[in-house]
Amino acid sequence: MNYLARAFGHLYAKASLKRAFCLILVLLSGFGWQQAYAQITGYPPISAKKAGQLNPHSPDPIFNYTWAGPKATDGLESYTLSPVSWSVSNPHSFNMSGFKKTGTIVVNGKGDIRFDFGQTNAALLEFDSPDLQDSVQMSISEYNQPPNYSSNYPPKTLSPKKHGNTYRLELNPDLYEGVRFGWIHMRSFSKTWHITAVRLVCQVRPTNYKGSFSCSDTLLTRIWYTGAYTVKLNLLKDYLGAILMNRGDRFSWTGDAHPAQAASMVAFANYDFVKKNIDYTSGQSNGIRSYALYWVLSLVDYYKYTGDSLTLKKYTDNACAKLDDAYKVYDTNPNLEYYGWDERLGAGFEHPNLPEPQNAYKMLSIRAWKEFAAAMAACGRADLQDKYNKYATEEMANLKKDAAWYKDFGLHAGADAVTTGLLNIDEKKAIYAKSFTDKVNRISYSPFNEYFVIQAFALMNKYDDALISIRDLWGGQIKYGGTTFFEDYRPSWNAMVGTNGPVPTNQCGFTSLCHPWGAGVTKWLSEEVLGIKPTSPGFTTFNILPHLGRTLTYVSGKTHTLYGDISADFNVATGICSISVPTGTIGRIGIPKVEKNIRSIKVNGVLLWDGRYHPIDSFGGASEDADFVYLTGAQPGKYKFVVDYNGATPKYIEPFASYAAKYISMDSKTGGNWGGIYGKDGYVLCNYNGDGKDKTALPPYVTSVNYYKVKGNGLPLNLTNASKTNDRRALAPDPTNGYPRTAAGLYAMDGDQIGYTFTSTIAVKGEHNYRVSLYFLDWDNTTKPIEVEMFDAETSNIIAPAKMIKSCTGGVYLTYAYNGPVKFRINMSPNSKAVLSGIFFDKDK
Repeated sequence: MNYLARAFGHLYAKASLKRAFCLILVLLSGFGWQQAYAQITGYPPISAKKAGQLNPHSPDPIFNYTWAGPKATDGLESYTLSPVSWSVSNPHSFNMSGFKKTGTIVVNGKGDIRFDFGQTNAALLEFDSPDLQDSVQMSISEYNQPPNYSSNYPPKTLSPKKHGNTYRLELNPDLYEGVRFGWIHMRSFSKTWHITAVRLVCQVRPTNYKGSFSCSDTLLTRIWYTGAYTVKLNLLKDYLGAILMNRGDRFSWTGDAHPAQAASMVAFANYDFVKKNIDYTSGQSNGIRSYALYWVLSLVDYYKYTGDSLTLKKYTDNACAKLDDAYKVYDTNPNLEYYGWDERLGAGFEHPNLPEPQNAYKMLSIRAWKEFAAAMAACGRADLQDKYNKYATEEMANLKKDAAWYKDFGLHAGADAVTTGLLNIDEKKAIYAKSFTDKVNRISYSPFNEYFVIQAFALMNKYDDALISIRDLWGGQIKYGGTTFFEDYRPSWNAMVGTNGPVPTNQCGFTSLCHPWGAGVTKWLSEEVLGIKPTSPGFTTFNILPHLGRTLTYVSGKTHTLYGDISADFNVATGICSISVPTGTIGRIGIPKVEKNIRSIKVNGVLLWDGRYHPIDSFGGASEDADFVYLTGAQPGKYKFVVDYNGATPKYIEPFASYAAKYISMDSKTGGNWGGIYGKDGYVLCNYNGDGKDKTALPPYVTSVNYYKVKGNGLPLNLTNASKTNDRRALAPDPTNGYPRTAAGLYAMDGDQIGYTFTSTIAVKGEHNYRVSLYFLDWDNTTKPIEVEMFDAETSNIIAPAKMIKSCTGGVYLTYAYNGPVKFRINMSPNSKAVLSGIFFDKDK
């Protein structure tokens, strides 16, 4: 009866007569409260059946739910979640003793309750109360503090909307957001009242896990399932989008969709939905040239996995137009608009036409031509096969007229060059040595762009390096506390923000912690570590070539195809392996040597290999190289292998993370009295003379100090908080530490898409050892954190771990030592006016 009353309360509060009428019909038909409630929240209750246990390596709270034949035409459904833990700001204000058992909270005063729902969800937050009389607000967040965005963007804290006895946080017309943490804020208190339930109402698209993956490193296993869950949360009704916390791009970006669709196919085999998203994005490039080519690669991926030649033919003209456009502008250094958030790729929309992204775009074009040509060959279009192979081979041949054609390529251009498949051994070795051995800088700021880096690692047969990079980038996000993958990430964040703490903003002012473009690693693990990969469209022929490297001892999993499951299990410690080949397919199996000797292989009890092939009916032949014993022509069936190994796999020595610059200290005591401590070689007092004019005394080894932010005249905003002040936090006008002083500086503030960060570049003559100190002052006591990143100004490689100043209300100096030109990126929290007030130069001790 309480459910019925609550439902009618919803009905009374809702303005939509259509929904009200639907609700009455539902109630009268006896379907119950859940169905009635679904009419209000927009989606019917989950129709999947619960079977088995949750997967301990997956963050998905409904992993063990299965739908009967989910289709691309299905709509979204809903389910509810209760919090897994909670904390209160004032224990005297809240009696939580009955909450775990009955859902009841007794409110006795003002304060805040924070609820952790255990993982990021696509959800709305609400609570029930029969007797609330006081002022209440609610918040949601992906991390453990409520976001505080400026008025330019949708808030994440609002007063709830009342629907009968239910109070719901309604932040947007779709209601649903990416949320892990939720808050109820008691802003006033007059008398004791009660909360009787707190929940998330979560949206889900009917999707079953058809693929699987596990290995001897549970972190890698968790990475596979976290990537899958990230994609699942972003499978919307009609397209693959994003449940972003505070962004206006809730639609499928063609480039973002490429790794997301790739992961979706290996995890869910929801090919019809991927096809639907390819159609949805076929007319879009979002104004980004590289994204048009990623759409072509997505079409090719889909064709490889499904063999759907009709869809490939339907979009052939579309793909050709995109590829021809890339050919048309190949030699012109076109306006790319965007290539990635990584500093080396132009820092998002700031400088997208630097040599590195231009070179990367050329390589991406060659790859797209080559892969599309292969697809055309498979579907019988020899004319287009020849055309695009000619594009690829001619442009690569032109490049190779210069033996050092790749000498200026960095990590991303190098990765895109390797993935063309047209490099020789020496070229790959040179690119690897230049950009892929530095443990820090072989990690891209963007998990999207790192997807192509790990593809290049595989093509260079550097699997151990790839796995270490995967553990650093994607594993680091899990160690932070993430349950989905992020838009951007630096491994050094973990040391400064703490578990589930607010992460720094990127150049557009936000960092999404549930960004499906970061899920490409799921496909990579299935194709490269488990080793299941199609060799003809639709898996009519396929390879299983597992790459365990020196750090893994077993891998197991499956990939679902239209013919059925291809499964594989390899244990190089015990020598027990098994595979399953579905009817209608033929496989090529690689028994991994992992740098040991294989003395013999038995299959289903029969000797197949002992240095030479012993023919059996189920296989067509066998051969070997340094990495595998290859079994060709594997016919449909189930096979158990017993491999007799001899020797030991060498131990992998993981490289150390090292930085070219040295972080020295964080000083929060000196304040504005810099004379005698900082600036003995020279200094810059930012905007000290007003109107953007610095007060400077540069040392001989510094030729200039410049600032950049794309707004107005290209400079950061100038700020003068106070002039002629005796406040010791303000920088002194000279090394005598005298008075009066000016509190001034530069800051980034909400204003445009890249108006949240700014950079300061220091040009240095030759190589000179020196120290540089940055002074930050939060004059207005906003207590918003600032993150500082340090790059080599010539290579844009990161040269020091990211540092976060959690509060600089008293002024804080960050000091580094380096020997060349540097660029600092100052990342602000939204709505913060914490200011860079000075730069000081000293001899390195």
